[in-house]
Amino acid sequence: MAQFDVHRNAGRQREAIPYVVLVQSALFDAYRRRVAVPLVRLAVLGTVNNPHLNPIFEIENVAVVLHPLDIASVANEQLGEFVVSLAGEGDRIVAALDELLTRAWG
Repeated sequence: MAQFDVHRNAGRQREAIPYVVLVQSALFDAYRRRVAVPLVRLAVLGTVNNPHLNPIFEIENVAVVLHPLDIASVANEQLGEFVVSLAGEGDRIVAALDELLTRAWG
């Protein structure tokens, strides 16, 4: 498992959230959990008001939206199968997390 790997969501909400993307640094690979951000179907969300916070990706011909407000820690054994790496989109993912965590607004 590597940073920006996309896995199938094995949880209850897999219809609306078909994938999660791992965002934690490789420094913590020895831990038994991974920090993951849901990738929600664009069709479920409808409008994306802030594309910096919620960039859109296409995975297996499905438009999905990064949803960092629902970031979670997931046990490794609860992750579904690996689908694809978004390492090439790493800057956009980190920028979205920066948008969420920035102190510029208070």
